[in-house]
Amino acid sequence: MKKFKCTICGHVYDPAEGDPDSGIAPGTNFDNIPGDWVCPICGVGKEDYIPMD
Repeated sequence: MKKFKCTICGHVYDPAEGDPDSGIAPGTNFDNIPGDWVCPICGVGKEDYIPMD
């Protein structure tokens, strides 16, 4: 599963960890996160994340 990085603050969404504080279970692919999810650090939306190599 691919990690995604916030282009604003640098937060990395790791699917293996998910975002339990926001109700995203570990093992959730970035594409399966609800559209209203926001970066837990700076609050921007999914559109401001880019895939990491």
